[in-house]
Amino acid sequence: MGEAIGAVLPLGVGVALSPLPIVAVVLMLSSRRGRVTGPAFLIGWLAGLAVAGTVVLLAAAAADPADGGEPADWVGWLKLALGLLVLLLAVRTWRQRPIGDAEPELPGWMAALDSWSAVRSCGLGAALSAVNPKNLMLTVAAGAAIAQTGIGAGEQAVALAVFVVLGTLGVGLPVVLTWVLGERADAMLADLKTWLARNNAAVLTVVLLVIGAKLVGDGIAGLSG
Repeated sequence: MGEAIGAVLPLGVGVALSPLPIVAVVLMLSSRRGRVTGPAFLIGWLAGLAVAGTVVLLAAAAADPADGGEPADWVGWLKLALGLLVLLLAVRTWRQRPIGDAEPELPGWMAALDSWSAVRSCGLGAALSAVNPKNLMLTVAAGAAIAQTGIGAGEQAVALAVFVVLGTLGVGLPVVLTWVLGERADAMLADLKTWLARNNAAVLTVVLLVIGAKLVGDGIAGLSG
């Protein structure tokens, strides 16, 4: 199980470092219904990531990820393909960054978060965690990495839980800070929101480059082993 947990640690951190979802939950927490919509977003994020991870893990386990005690070739090819896609996404993210003094443009739906219901906020959290291309690719990689170790179903569930919890830390921390510190967290979260909005492209590019390089390296190592 240790091998599986070690494999998903960087992937979970990659999911957690999602600047725009963190900005979204901070905006919710600063709204008049923040005490309801913020936790609802967090619950949706956690549920979406858990469901997506479970589906991917079951599919990977059913595809015979181990061959004679060693990872099957298709796992190496999958990691290599995902790594290249993540690297391409890093290049695309960097090329679309604001140039010079241009202010970054946030998605239009963020302007309406103040009026959203708990159900809609929960749905947004689930969508951003499970359907977002970056997170989906990392979830697929995590599922394949866990399945290829050949550990039992219970241990696979624990490794997946570690991935999900790590992937939830980014959006979960602002919610926890708000509940623990109350109004004292407002200024801290406002600064975090501003910094992430301005540096979204840079942060995301670095995360994607690191994770993409790791997946490519793991894929090459698996195919040449």
